[in-house]
Amino acid sequence: MKVVIQRVSEASVVIDNAKVAFIQKGLLVLLGIVNEDNQDDIDWLCKKIVNLRIFPDENGVMNTSLLDAEGDVIVVSQFTLHASTKKGNRPSYIKAAKPDVAIPLYENFIKTLQTELGKTIQTGEFGADMKVHLVNDGPVTIIIDSKNKD
Repeated sequence: MKVVIQRVSEASVVIDNAKVAFIQKGLLVLLGIVNEDNQDDIDWLCKKIVNLRIFPDENGVMNTSLLDAEGDVIVVSQFTLHASTKKGNRPSYIKAAKPDVAIPLYENFIKTLQTELGKTIQTGEFGADMKVHLVNDGPVTIIIDSKNKD
């Protein structure tokens, strides 16, 4: 399971010209899932995300977690995070999990993250054509792969 985390001052998701998610201070989490992913990956990533000290403290130093900053979250599924570009110029998405595997893991990720954060998070829609808008704060962008915990 791979995530791209972006600290945002605001973010939103639009589907079919309708805004389905909007936050101000918090994180936009892009989530890519492979067939080998399981609840252990979800648990590890969710704990990591809510406890990452990437928000400024009173001295402007990145020393505060999402929990401490009382930030919000939008999670967006993004199979293209597992694109392979080794051959040719057309990316291959063969590593990305198919919907029958990915959807239950995506839903469990959302539930687990909500539990860890202690509040409801917002989402895009799995498989939809989404327009994701964000103002990256910092900019701060972090990539985490649950298969590479070192």
